Amino acid sequence: MINGLIEPRVKPLRRTTSIILVMLLAALLLGACGGKGKQKEERRPADDIYEQAKRSMTSGNYDRAILLYKQLQTRYPFGRFTEQSQLELAYSYYKSQEPTNATSTLEKFIRTYPAHPNIDYAYYLKGLVNYEQTQGFLQKMFPTRTRDRDQAGARQAFNDFNELLRRFPDSRYAPDARQRMVYLKNNLAAYEVEVAEYYLRRKAYVAAANRARYIIETYQKTPEAGAALTVLHKAYSAMDMTELAEDAMRVLALNYPDHPYLSGKRQKRGWLDRLWPFD
Repeated sequence: MINGLIEPRVKPLRRTTSIILVMLLAALLLGACGGKGKQKEERRPADDIYEQAKRSMTSGNYDRAILLYKQLQTRYPFGRFTEQSQLELAYSYYKSQEPTNATSTLEKFIRTYPAHPNIDYAYYLKGLVNYEQTQGFLQKMFPTRTRDRDQAGARQAFNDFNELLRRFPDSRYAPDARQRMVYLKNNLAAYEVEVAEYYLRRKAYVAAANRARYIIETYQKTPEAGAALTVLHKAYSAMDMTELAEDAMRVLALNYPDHPYLSGKRQKRGWLDRLWPFD
């Protein structure tokens, strides 16, 4: 006691200092282990990363496959797995519903490796990515509504498949591409008919006739060509262009003798009756 006061107790520093030293040592050891693990990860050979990515893709774990393929390309940008891994990365993006990344990866591959043995697959997959964008779940369940959608994706897919056939007519992917082009062409023609009939309902007869002529010129061999001729007849009749209306009816009778419009019956058009070339 000092002058009757109680002295404050001073805690020993030795124990506190020991705890701090232990904590610092543990942190250093963990950092060293982490650094070694990171170095080990960075030293993984390309074939090991590629095989893991391939297994992930094959098993349907596309997110992990994407991560590993990107890791492979970052660490080994000029290795022997680089080219094939880009194609498989694009496929993984496609299956993960990432069409923008899939398309950009394929376009880069086509620019960089134009002579690659699997370049035809790159063109085919690019068409497939755009094709699938036109075929959402509701469109597959209710195909009649597909023609009402914006057709930019369908046109791009058609052009992609057409490019494949132009460059590689004997490709193993050519038969499937041709079948898909048939469907796309019918779908595009149906969309144009919907637009032409809309113009008719709005009494925009010149626009309806122009659209119908475009369908006849562009989609001659589709089931919708007959519908386009009926639009043409109605539009010309409404504009009192009798001779042109009769010409349209004559062509319709010659090419589509059983068309309901010729007998005055109202045609009920169903999408399921159109050609669907797939099982």
